[in-house]
Amino acid sequence: MISAIISQLTQNLSIEEIKKSGFDKYFVDHTTAIYPNSAAGVPFTATYFQSKGDPITDLHENMAAEQKARTTYDNILRLADDPDVIDPIRFLRERELVHYQRFGEALRLTQEQLDSKNFYACNPSFDRNCKRCPHR
Repeated sequence: MISAIISQLTQNLSIEEIKKSGFDKYFVDHTTAIYPNSAAGVPFTATYFQSKGDPITDLHENMAAEQKARTTYDNILRLADDPDVIDPIRFLRERELVHYQRFGEALRLTQEQLDSKNFYACNPSFDRNCKRCPHR
């Protein structure tokens, strides 16, 4: 959805509009094609994804990612004045809230299935013979 919004906002731009908006450096490298990068111009990389293979750690990471996305959408909403941008961003923001809640539920269910007094003692997906894991 974000790519579609960017595409709609950049289609039919004149060279003067590109220069005036500060879009010229991006335009030189990518014309108006979608090239995922941060607002600071840092290209997207898969190193942004974190995964440890431990369900507790990974669910906390997922919850943090949802909150970071929500904050980004909040910041976009503070800057945007185009209803065609605002409406889909609000929709995406609402999804982040729901995703955060679902990950929270998954975390609660996971913790209920582990030894809640010491659920960091072992990684159940790796430590197959860990005597502290209640399901082993």
